[in-house]
Amino acid sequence: MDKTIRHNTKIVYLLKGLFFAYIITAIILLILSLLMLKLNLPTMVTSVGINLAYIASSLLSGFYVGKKVEQKKFIWGLLMGIIYFVILMLVSLIMNQSSPLPLGNMFTVLVICSLSGMLGGMLS
Repeated sequence: MDKTIRHNTKIVYLLKGLFFAYIITAIILLILSLLMLKLNLPTMVTSVGINLAYIASSLLSGFYVGKKVEQKKFIWGLLMGIIYFVILMLVSLIMNQSSPLPLGNMFTVLVICSLSGMLGGMLS
């Protein structure tokens, strides 16, 4: 019984971490869109800003989950980054039905999110 309660709380921590990650992503992307509107930023700067949003969100959510779980923190951070990526890509594919992202870009974002989440878990 005690083991199932601990397992369920870990899932709750993952869900809270995901919510936290998407709030962070929304804030960063909102700031980036306002900067694009006012400053006419080039595409390269926009791409770097989006990647920084992925890194910050995965890192901070991995840190949160690692702090809460307290065991095998890097694995939970890695799992956090992977789940963040999967939901991000599913929403992206649903919204952009005409042409999916190139496979190389998807792999790069997977690596960025996974390693950032794992680093956040390790730093916790």
